[in-house]
Amino acid sequence: MNETVRHAHSQDPVSIPVEGMTCASCVRRVETAAAKVPGVLSSSVNFATKKLTIEPADGFSARVLGAAIKKVGYDIAPERQEFLVEGLHGEANAERLNAVLEAVATIVAVKVDAASAKVTVDMIGGRRERDALVETARLAGFTLKTPRAHDHSAHHGHHGHHQGQAHEAAGATGGHDHMRHAGEEGALKRDLTIAAILTAPLFVLEMGGHLYEPMHHWLMGVVETQNLYYVYFVLATAVIFGPGLRFLKTGFPALLRGAPEMNSLVALGVTAAYLYSVVVTFAPDLLPEEARFVYYEAATVIVTLILTGRLLEARASGRTGDAIRKLMSLQAKTARVERDGSTIDISPEDLVAGDIVVIRPGERLAVDGEVVEGSSYVDESMISGEPVPVEKTIGATVVGGTINKTGAFKFRATKVGADTMLSQIIRMVEEAQGSKLPIQLLVDRVTALFVPVVIAIAVLTFIVWAIVGPEPAYTFALVNAVAVLIIACPCAMGLATPTSIMVGTGRAAELGVLFRKGQALQELRSAQIVVVDKTGTVTKGRPELTDLVVAEGFADNEVLALVAAVEGRSEHPIAEAIVRAAEEKKGATPAGLEPATVENFESVTGYGIAATVNGRRVEVGADRYMAKLGHSVDIFAEAAARLGDEGKTPLYAAIDGRLAAAIAVADPLKPSSVTAIRALQAMGIEVAMVTGDNERTANAIARQVGISRVVAEVLPEGKVKAIHEMRAGGKVLAFVGDGINDAPALAEADIGIAVGTGTDVAIESADVVLVGGDLLGAVNAIEMSRATMRNIKENLFWAFGYNVALIPVAAGVLYPAFGITLSPMIGAGAMALSSVFVLANALRLKRAKVAHREVTS
Repeated sequence: MNETVRHAHSQDPVSIPVEGMTCASCVRRVETAAAKVPGVLSSSVNFATKKLTIEPADGFSARVLGAAIKKVGYDIAPERQEFLVEGLHGEANAERLNAVLEAVATIVAVKVDAASAKVTVDMIGGRRERDALVETARLAGFTLKTPRAHDHSAHHGHHGHHQGQAHEAAGATGGHDHMRHAGEEGALKRDLTIAAILTAPLFVLEMGGHLYEPMHHWLMGVVETQNLYYVYFVLATAVIFGPGLRFLKTGFPALLRGAPEMNSLVALGVTAAYLYSVVVTFAPDLLPEEARFVYYEAATVIVTLILTGRLLEARASGRTGDAIRKLMSLQAKTARVERDGSTIDISPEDLVAGDIVVIRPGERLAVDGEVVEGSSYVDESMISGEPVPVEKTIGATVVGGTINKTGAFKFRATKVGADTMLSQIIRMVEEAQGSKLPIQLLVDRVTALFVPVVIAIAVLTFIVWAIVGPEPAYTFALVNAVAVLIIACPCAMGLATPTSIMVGTGRAAELGVLFRKGQALQELRSAQIVVVDKTGTVTKGRPELTDLVVAEGFADNEVLALVAAVEGRSEHPIAEAIVRAAEEKKGATPAGLEPATVENFESVTGYGIAATVNGRRVEVGADRYMAKLGHSVDIFAEAAARLGDEGKTPLYAAIDGRLAAAIAVADPLKPSSVTAIRALQAMGIEVAMVTGDNERTANAIARQVGISRVVAEVLPEGKVKAIHEMRAGGKVLAFVGDGINDAPALAEADIGIAVGTGTDVAIESADVVLVGGDLLGAVNAIEMSRATMRNIKENLFWAFGYNVALIPVAAGVLYPAFGITLSPMIGAGAMALSSVFVLANALRLKRAKVAHREVTS
């Protein structure tokens, strides 16, 4: 039974924080180890978020995964969840519950305390997996509850925990990550402070003597050199085995496993310089006199500089996840619900579908639902980008995360937890940030080879200098080998792509563009053709009254009121549009349209309808109906010709035996469509339209927006065929549709872009979803794709270029001609700077300007 529950979510990708990853080569190792675990279909690591994303299948176990990762030297950080068990009696029951929970694939550890009826689990995955766990327990006869308001002390005890972890609808991010990030930053700050305080006197004494001759003589007079070496030794030992221990602890085990990484380079370099100095200090006779130099200050400065780089890196990469944190902050902290006749405040994650939620003025909505009582205006700018609050009356849908304005209302929760729109948005942004672009796979392959190659170059450098170098040969050999090791850390390479992806996808989300698949971020920039669907994409997707031309002697309002009164009896969608227009008018001009009494209603099939309204005879229908009634429509010939050009078929109205008006109802253009299509064409992209609508209307709309290539009157399969033909010759094609009947076309295109209007955000067949619901989003998506890929290329050029240029200098190729060698300290500084440069460059994407209005606020 619980098998089915487990399987229900087994196909959702799961993200797990991994501790101990410090560079690009760690990424490869964790990915490879995870991929070998049974039940893992695919694995990818995002170095910027320090997270492993896996796609689980049958036979997956989080325990086995954790053990496999531990074996290669890293740890997974599962989420801790606590539950109260209702009706847990006796040890035997507790043991049975323990066995049930241990069988769940996403569980790493379980502890059931029979005495306090409490269950603590360490698990991976987000809200969805937690729900599955609760369901598994329920099927086995146990009810798990999150500690909350009714148990006040427990509620307070765990509230912070919820906010950070269980409050996650989208997987373990947000507060939880932020806390861990802050902890890491705090530890780095502490280590750096200690290292800097201990390194400063060492650096001043040693380097000061080298740079300023009088200081050297003064120092020699005050302290005997040997005693000075002892002081250096104490300070250096404290730095290397205190703050620097983190490099040794991860670097050497990795080296011994035959999989060296960045920490191995630092550990080797620092230890070599330190041990050489120790020999000079305590056993100088082992070395020729001219080689008796100490390098304590080099070893300590390297540790200090690399810690500085790491701290700056941690700070900057903390900022790359801002977009997700911003989205997280839109989640309500509590929800007020009506249960068992009373109103209580609970945590939003304890809401279930069907709960009645009470919303007061100024409150944030916790979940998605449908209004059942009251009315108000709600600020939905986070979804639609429309700054004007939307009126909500009974029956209207509301979305979690939006903000109520002045009114009060109650709504029935329809989507909770991981199914709410906000959760879907967060999950999409996370998945895009965690995904690997094709360009990243190439970088990973290069970095996997990089560290072993660097170690080989360092060894070679040592050998060559020791054999052919000038005296003191050993000293030169050591210093240059250490410089090679330190300069080559591939940190910047590991950060180059993921940081840009994180900032780029986050910025895109702010602009209302959700990249569901990371690959689309890379492919979209090279789109040559954008094919758009007409209904719901270029146009609004529902008919509206677009034109009302009245004959002499009639007033607009009067005609509209009379026609709407008759049409109110008809079932036709066109009638609906006319009635809606009259109601909107009525709202604007209260006196203009009085209630009507309608009598003698008749429908003349194929012609039109007629009725008596407030005693006046009203007839509405096509031109042939007017001809049948003996009215000539010639007075509207000019208007009819114009409407025909726009692809609209006019209706006519006669009142009291006189022709009164020409009316057109059509699916109007979205205001932004023309701007968007022009913008795409200005970017050098061909725009075509494929629609199921009739040819005349399609061509008229295409003319209005400036599209020359139109395929009309095709069924969904026909759209796929049309896309196939347009793509001939290997052109990259993006299709923009509204996702309901366009699923096959979205899947067929190289990049499928779905216009997600309002709540249907999770459109499965699309690669990109436009939350704002208009075509400008597609322009923003292409511009963000171009900006992000440009940013990644700049980062990679810097990261690779820096290493390729400086490794030979560190090895000493410039020495024979120019006498230049590179000090390991300069190497460490340059290395730290290169990572910071890459991060700073990626953060520029946060300010990426798109040429058009932002789709979300």
